[in-house]
Amino acid sequence: MTKKSMIQFGSMVLAASLVLSACGSGTGGTGTNGNAPTNAKADSASGGDKPAPVTISVAYATGDPATKKAIETTIDSFTAANPHITIKNISETTSDSYLDWLKTKDAVGEFPDLVEMRDTKVFADAGKLAELPAELHGLFTSLPQYDGKHYNAPIAGNAPNGIIYSKKAYADAGVTELPKTYDEFLAVQDKLQASGISPIVVGGKDLFHMGFWVNYFLINNVYKGDPDWNSKRTAGTASFTDAPVVQAVTDYKELFSKYVDKGWLSTADNQTASMLVTGKAAQLYSGPWMFGQITEADPSFEYGFYALPNRDGSVIVNGLPTLAGWSLSAEAAKDPAKVEAIKAFIQFFFDPAQYSPYLATVNGIPTTKAKVTYETNDQMKEVLRLMADASVQKSMMINNWYGDNAIPPQFRNWFYKLLQDLVVSDADIADYMKQSDTEYDNNVKANNQ
Repeated sequence: MTKKSMIQFGSMVLAASLVLSACGSGTGGTGTNGNAPTNAKADSASGGDKPAPVTISVAYATGDPATKKAIETTIDSFTAANPHITIKNISETTSDSYLDWLKTKDAVGEFPDLVEMRDTKVFADAGKLAELPAELHGLFTSLPQYDGKHYNAPIAGNAPNGIIYSKKAYADAGVTELPKTYDEFLAVQDKLQASGISPIVVGGKDLFHMGFWVNYFLINNVYKGDPDWNSKRTAGTASFTDAPVVQAVTDYKELFSKYVDKGWLSTADNQTASMLVTGKAAQLYSGPWMFGQITEADPSFEYGFYALPNRDGSVIVNGLPTLAGWSLSAEAAKDPAKVEAIKAFIQFFFDPAQYSPYLATVNGIPTTKAKVTYETNDQMKEVLRLMADASVQKSMMINNWYGDNAIPPQFRNWFYKLLQDLVVSDADIADYMKQSDTEYDNNVKANNQ
């Protein structure tokens, strides 16, 4: 493994030194920013009245086990420090169905008080979300807006995906240099395959995992040249049969047909790290949240990380801020006691004392003004370098765009499933792209009714 080193986080990433710094936050819970916590212990120490008991429900997606563990740890610490606040901790089991799960909770009258929101437009338009309390705005370097309003406390920055590769597998296959273009990357796949190892592992059993590769091709073929393509598709002036989209899907189909491990459709996301460290596959295309899982699976495993270049050698990654984060429900906002409890939790969550170990667990990119430090490794250094490098263009996945570029929320999962079937059935790309146009238009029409 590479030697760990201390990295500092804050409002900006400095590429040369990999140090992020910022002024201290004026709000927060217990921790290093010097503010007293808003909890029962503080009130007792100051001689105030003991706060009345309050219960709030908190919901989040749990597709990634490291993130689930980190959030649960923070919740446990918060309730220990705030004994008058009880948190009803609810979460769905796989993030590919998170939107549907939240819709079901809403339908049965169980919409959470505080929710990790990934489909802000859907629930804001339905009147289910309240604006983020103004007192919390100062915690963050920037806040996403929807219709001029702030609904989200961004949990972490949008981290870039890249190739996580076995150094041994590359060496055994005679790969001595990292690819500088996508065509060079394909040549690497041929070498790996010739060495007798599955070049790429994909956790296709979990639908969200499909987004990593699908969006690599969409970002590099479509959004690189036209970041507003989604809005044009909604307006009917662009089509999935357009040449850039067809090229993206063609590249995707070729990669999956030739180089992806044949068991990809039955492989779960949480199995991918094991397949990498046991030598069953040479590479995984994912994000820095996987680093901890790889180390946990085998602390001695040697691996690297790099952003996958385009055919022209340029690099563009998903990394723009997204319309996502902790959000307050409109119903909870009617209860002042719940609002105070939620504000206390958010302040606690983002205080460096808690936010630092959270980011360390998930290898996350900070969103706060307050300085955050945690130990990291060479792989995470490369992630930070990418985020700091102005020559590396930043983009978004198809479903992360918002405003006029938001897609119908139900379309993403349908599209990923269609693309899975495209590979399995060796179907005609042109026909499937026509189906995509029809489904997209039907979704837009249904959502406008």
